[in-house]
Amino acid sequence: MMKNEVLQNIVTRRSIRKYKQTQIKEEELETVLEAGTYAPSGRGMQCPILVAVQAPDTMAKIVKMNAQVLGSDKNPYYGAPTVILVFAPEERTTYIEDASCVLDTMMLAAHSIGLAACWIHREREMFQTEEGKDLMKQWGIPEGFAGIGSLALGYADCDLPLPPERKSGRIIRA
Repeated sequence: MMKNEVLQNIVTRRSIRKYKQTQIKEEELETVLEAGTYAPSGRGMQCPILVAVQAPDTMAKIVKMNAQVLGSDKNPYYGAPTVILVFAPEERTTYIEDASCVLDTMMLAAHSIGLAACWIHREREMFQTEEGKDLMKQWGIPEGFAGIGSLALGYADCDLPLPPERKSGRIIRA
């Protein structure tokens, strides 16, 4: 493979599941959020909405909601001090893909500036509940939007794991 800074970032990024309790810097959060706004979207509609959660009371709510869906009492965000929730309008035919691109772009941006991230699921179920719908209203998210996923975001409290061996047979040339 050719080598450059972007490709190196893609190859070295890993999902991190252990975070320091130190909150990330505002400039780092803004950088990751802004990168998410540059993610590709169907027909360039830029529909996904991002909610950055750092307030302890809100964090406690979303941790509890996600853990309930998971059927666990553990923190499904691995103790990350910041969580970015991504919502998209279900009326768009590409809403899942658009939000997924936002999440992937933010993970790569986070890694490029020394932050750790992990893509977390169950936001769809979380925000279909009355408690979830109430939070969405508080945040000004319009009806018809669905929770697609989130990022646990912070400083890694572990070494980056080594990448697993790449599976063969995944590329077909036609």
